Amino acid sequence: MDILVLNSGSSSLKYTLYRWEDRMVLAKGIVERVTQPGSFIIHEVIGNDKVKVEQECPTHKEAVDLIMKTLTEGEGSILDDPERIKAVGHRVVHGGEKFNKSVIIDDDALDTFRELSALAPLHNPPNITGIEAAKEVLPNVVHTAVMDTAWHQTMPPRSYIYPLPYSWYEEFSIRKYGFHGTSLLYVAKRAAVLLGKDPFSANLVLAHIGNGVSFNAVENGVSVDTSMGFTPLEGAVMGTRAGDHDAAIDLYMMERLGLSTTEMNALLNKKSGLLGITGRYIDRRDIVAAAKKGDQRAALAVEIESYRGKKYIGSYMAALGRVDAIVFTAGVGEMNPDIRIKMVQGLESLGVLVNTEKNKISRTRNAETDISAPDTDTKIFVIPTDEELVIVEDTVALLEGRYELHTGFTYSFQSPDYTNSIREQAFRTEVRKNPALGKIRAVPPFA
Repeated sequence: MDILVLNSGSSSLKYTLYRWEDRMVLAKGIVERVTQPGSFIIHEVIGNDKVKVEQECPTHKEAVDLIMKTLTEGEGSILDDPERIKAVGHRVVHGGEKFNKSVIIDDDALDTFRELSALAPLHNPPNITGIEAAKEVLPNVVHTAVMDTAWHQTMPPRSYIYPLPYSWYEEFSIRKYGFHGTSLLYVAKRAAVLLGKDPFSANLVLAHIGNGVSFNAVENGVSVDTSMGFTPLEGAVMGTRAGDHDAAIDLYMMERLGLSTTEMNALLNKKSGLLGITGRYIDRRDIVAAAKKGDQRAALAVEIESYRGKKYIGSYMAALGRVDAIVFTAGVGEMNPDIRIKMVQGLESLGVLVNTEKNKISRTRNAETDISAPDTDTKIFVIPTDEELVIVEDTVALLEGRYELHTGFTYSFQSPDYTNSIREQAFRTEVRKNPALGKIRAVPPFA
């Protein structure tokens, strides 16, 4: 049984093909410039070189058609029988208050996603477009939705209610929702394994740091607070998003510059954050490299992001009282030791001690590492995320009628013996080149 995972953006469509019985990814890729001239697919059969095919995709339907054609025909084919695909799992950014777990997509679910588009105008509309396109191309399989917001539906009102007129919550659903939930669920469950704890006794601070950034407080295995809010704009400094700032600034600058709400929204989401500070950089590798060469604004960007990240970690530690582990994940969290070290140094009084050498070594997306100093009260893990696996497992469980809310459901990756064969093979190659990396691997105590 194969599961196709789709993540639809406004002009892109990412995909992963997963073979359930072998517990492995067969292929993955992305269709770029969907709805725009010059669209193309970058396709990778695991273990082989990437293949690029240019083909116009005026709508997402043509993009799904192109994915299926690439999977079944030509140089990148891996699927001998399209009917092996039994379900399509879709990432949906916003599930509102209605969904606290993944669901099989029916007309009612689609209608709800449409209603929620006003809350996530940059994300839900393309998610819906991708679902509709996939259902047209693959009408005879089950389609499921895995919501980024579902993980955070355990937050108490003190965390999600804003100090605004309460009627706004009652009438317009203005509240904190939080995002990145699929990634955060995965690393929370894996952190509990590495600690040798029942997942519902673990207190964690999770740091999902990519172009978008989420910090998450996890108490006894469930989300109780998070940095992103009503939209993904709130919270930490991000690649192009402003994060926390005085809302009066927006009103002031709209008057001074004559900006419309649409223009201000675009400025806050696409031209602020690290790009706004540096004037030219989004990628943390570029920013750190420029800072080391003396670029003062790049150096300032590093300091601002790290300082604000440290404040989130510290505030969530204070809120939780006891923290078993701090976890870094996503592209920057997994691969950028410069950002990580700046976010945890100075938290020694809270029982956080980092091993600076281990931190420098930890640059892998294929294995979990422990960058803590010996005998620290709070572990520091770097855990590569795997959102696609969560989507696959939710989808299979829905197909088989055994799916439950994560508090009553056990994932395969919660086993101390769990391994990802593709990542394991890649990690062995990395260790041959850098033996020190193997020495900092995090190992479950009962594995």
